[in-house]
Parts: sequence; C-alpha cells; structure tokens
Amino acid sequence: MSLALATVTPGEPEIFAALQGEGASAGRPCVFVRLSRCNLACVWCDTAYTWRFEGDANNDPRPHNDDIAYDRAANQLVMDEADVAARIIALGGNRPNPRLVITGGEPLLQAPALARLIALLPGWHIEVETNGTVAPPPALSVHQWPVHQWNVSPKLAHSGNARDLAIRTEALAAFAALPRAYFKFVIAQPSDVDEVLALAQRFSIPPARIFLMPEGRDSETLRTREKWLADICLAHGFALSDRLHIHLFGDTRGT
Repeated sequence: MSLALATVTPGEPEIFAALQGEGASAGRPCVFVRLSRCNLACVWCDTAYTWRFEGDANNDPRPHNDDIAYDRAANQLVMDEADVAARIIALGGNRPNPRLVITGGEPLLQAPALARLIALLPGWHIEVETNGTVAPPPALSVHQWPVHQWNVSPKLAHSGNARDLAIRTEALAAFAALPRAYFKFVIAQPSDVDEVLALAQRFSIPPARIFLMPEGRDSETLRTREKWLADICLAHGFALSDRLHIHLFGDTRGT
C-alpha cells in the first residue's frame, strides 16, 4: 500500500504547500504531492527527475533538452499512503476547504494507490494533473466523484512524443465527457494552436474549458510568448494560463 513520490532532496518527498501556478485554480493556496514515473518524455519537461533515471534499460534513452539522467535513489521515494496523507494534513488540514493538487510525472500510472490516498482525505478538494493518456478509472471519476477537478494537459507534437503515445483517443474522450475536466495545452509557437483547434473539434471540448500556456522555464520566455498568445486566446475564446510559480521562485522543486 504505497506510492512512488518525487523528492525535493534525497529522502525528502516532494509534498509542499504553495499557490497553484497554472490553469483554472491559479493563485489558490494548495498542498501539492508530486508523484514519480511518467509514460511520456517531453523534451522540455521541467520535472524530468520524475522519469529520466540512470541505470534504467539503455540508460533511459528518451530524449530531453537538458540531457541529464538522474539517480533514482536520490530522486524517487516510496512511502506508505497513510504517511503521505498525514504529511498532507499537517500542511493544510487546518485551512477551510483545503485543496490538494496531485501532480507528477503521470499520477494515473498509480491510480489504485491514488484512490486509496484520496479516501484518507475526506473534506479535501482534490485536483489531479494528468497528461491525458490514461483514462480515469471508475474509482476516481464519475461513479464516486472523489476528484473535483482534472487538469488535463495533452502533449502536442513539439513535446517530442510520438503522436500515438501522446494522443490516446479513448482516454481523451473520457476526460472530455467530464464537465470538471479542464484542458491545458503547452504552446511554444503560434502554429501549435492548430493542433489545439483540431483536438477541440475532435473531442468536442468547449473553449471555456481550454487554457493555453506558454512553454518556458524562466520569466522572460514566458512573458515574451504570452504577448502573442494573448491575442490567440482572445480570437478563439480560450483562457491564458501563466506559470505563477516560475515568476515567484524560478524553476525550482517544491514550489
């Protein structure tokens, strides 16, 4: 009964209190849990320490712009679900309407353990951040309603992932059918929006549930891209997502 978590420093799980930096809940106080492992490999990923490990088969040949392979023992920690829940409650349990954001990596690779963790947190508002390749299992979706908000971020061609791995029809259709699922697309250049428009039409995603967010790991890059991305959002009725935590703390863990 355990979860594989990312670490802030060796032996210290990445469980922290912060303001949500992205998407529909930006600016809200939250407790975050970052899980380890991912089934995709985005070349610009800012949490490659959750999946690109030394010593894996072929030394994890999946490409990344930084070309860094991480020591698994220093960057991944297995914890009992009850211990994870206790840390979450200690950080935010005294707040009214406490909010938990479960991120990664790809959290739904650990869906059964995730469902057990959420069951230990009654009264919490639960958000799950996912790349949209794994359909939400019944225990986390429409039947029991324990997840209040899905933050779905399908990966476009510029992520470097093969399309048949990144765009999974069954999973995206399942998320599109959930009214509490928001879709956040990472945009590096204006032409990326053509893919967003095609996916929105294919899966009947209304513009009000779509956020466009600039790709970038520093304030200068984000601000530069937001200038032209704002006009695109206005033209199509999409929302613009900043990356508030980058402006406040830089590209750092535990923020």
